[in-house]
Amino acid sequence: MSVSFYDEVGGHDTFVRLVDAFYRGVADDEVLRPMYPEEDLAPAKERLTLFLEQYWGGPTTYSQERGHPRLRMRHSPFHVNPDARDRWLTHMRAAVDEIELPPLHEATLWDYLQRAAFAMVNTFEPTGIGPSAEGRGAASLPLTNPPSTAPH
Repeated sequence: MSVSFYDEVGGHDTFVRLVDAFYRGVADDEVLRPMYPEEDLAPAKERLTLFLEQYWGGPTTYSQERGHPRLRMRHSPFHVNPDARDRWLTHMRAAVDEIELPPLHEATLWDYLQRAAFAMVNTFEPTGIGPSAEGRGAASLPLTNPPSTAPH
């Protein structure tokens, strides 16, 4: 019987520490924080913890509660540009460093997190333009000009 990455790195406690450290950075980030509609980040922490635990071979609670992860679909309402991705990676890098995994485990985890962050980019519009926490359509500019009512 093989041991999962989840078990090798310390299971639930390790992922809780990772996610708690990550969200400490997000809480004060002027670009990322507005993407979380809840006043309290606890629901977001819970979702990320459950997702990472399941991905790395732990309990399948995430899928039982929320269905298939569908990460791109779940992130599509938000303005995830390279700036947001890089801020996410900055906070996640600090969190990964804080939990002090053995080098092979750290490299494995970081490789996945980087690939996932790059895959979530859904716009190249600068921060402050385009979709926000209210959804992609709420803050977007119209694609066409409305018909003119002025005489020709």
